[in-house]
Amino acid sequence: MPVTLKTERPVNEEQRRATATAPPGGRWVILALAGLLFAGVLYLGVLEARRSPMEGVSAPSFKLERYLGGSLALEDLRGRVVMLDFWATWCPPCVAEMPSLVKLAREYEPKGLAFVAANRDEGDTARLQVKRFLTKHTPDLAPDIVFADDVTASRYQVRSLPMLYFIDRDGKVLGSYAGLASDSALRKQIEQALAAR
Repeated sequence: MPVTLKTERPVNEEQRRATATAPPGGRWVILALAGLLFAGVLYLGVLEARRSPMEGVSAPSFKLERYLGGSLALEDLRGRVVMLDFWATWCPPCVAEMPSLVKLAREYEPKGLAFVAANRDEGDTARLQVKRFLTKHTPDLAPDIVFADDVTASRYQVRSLPMLYFIDRDGKVLGSYAGLASDSALRKQIEQALAAR
């Protein structure tokens, strides 16, 4: 026995006209256009976020406590390209990108790159949180970690994490990345910075 589909008819005249004039798939076209518009705005936002308002100016100086003891000042790194990453152990994108940053740092350190992992965990538990992070994720990161205070984060306009800055050999900001950056984009930025004299 064949199966017939029951179709509903519009209840009133207004619904009938709306149904008759709506193009087939019209809703999907509108949703697709809205999605494209949203993606475009998001893409432009990412591009804007990656443009540093500090680009070309002297990087704010800092003197920060090292995880392994002692302190590190930006002036100590003069003559090297600095990859300064503001991150936290509770930040999923920070956790995701850290192995890549450490790998790039180790690859390019002999060529003049200095990696500074400026941790933003807060309070008395910051050192303990970092220790747990190192044990679980990237023990090779320990020598690069410093604790970034609120003043330093404010000077570098850190509004979200991760926030990565590149600073040239003379202490000027070359650029920044807000959020995750691809390995290839970071590699390109590092090579350009190291090649500049």
